[in-house]
Amino acid sequence: MATKTWQIDSAHTDAAFAVKHLMISTVRGHFGAVSGTVTVDEDDPKSAKVDVRIDTKSIDTRQAQRDEHLRSADFFDVANHPEIRFVSKRIDGDPRGEFKLTGDLTLRGTTREITLDVTNEGIGDDPWGNLRAGFSATGKISRGNFGLTWNQALEAGGVVVGDEVKITIDVEITRAKEVAKAA
Repeated sequence: MATKTWQIDSAHTDAAFAVKHLMISTVRGHFGAVSGTVTVDEDDPKSAKVDVRIDTKSIDTRQAQRDEHLRSADFFDVANHPEIRFVSKRIDGDPRGEFKLTGDLTLRGTTREITLDVTNEGIGDDPWGNLRAGFSATGKISRGNFGLTWNQALEAGGVVVGDEVKITIDVEITRAKEVAKAA
C-alpha cells in the first residue's frame, strides 16, 4: 500500500465565503489560517482522507468592526469555538478530475454532513524538491443549521444577514519527494 500524507500549504490556500447582506448585496470574506492533511493511498485515491482546520479568529471581511462582531458570541464565538473543522467521509467521482467530497463540518460546536464540488487543478514539482497538488472546491451551507442564528429584521421585510453561505476553497497541498535509497 502506497499511502502518502500531504500537508495543506496555508500560504497558498484560501477558504472564502459569501453571504447576502440586507437582502441586496453580497459580503465576502475569508479565513487566513487554514491547516490540515490529506492522506492518500495512491492505489485507491477514492479512499483519501481529508482533515482541515480553520482558525475562526483569522476571519477577514476587510472591515474591522464587522470582523470583531463575527468573532463574538453572536456568530463564531471564537472564545469557545476557536476552529472550524472538516473531516472527509467519502469521495464520489474521479479524484483525478471532478468529484464530490462529502464529510463532517463542525462549526460552532455543531457537526453536519456537507458535500463539496471539487476540481483537481493538477500536480507538479516545485523548485524546492516537493510535490504540490491543487484543488478548488465549492459548496453551500445554511448558517442556521450550525447555530449561527443572529439576525435583525428589516423594516421593509427580510433580514440583515442571509442564511445561505456560499463556500469557495482553493487549496494547495504539498509533500516532500521521496529520495530513492541506494542499493
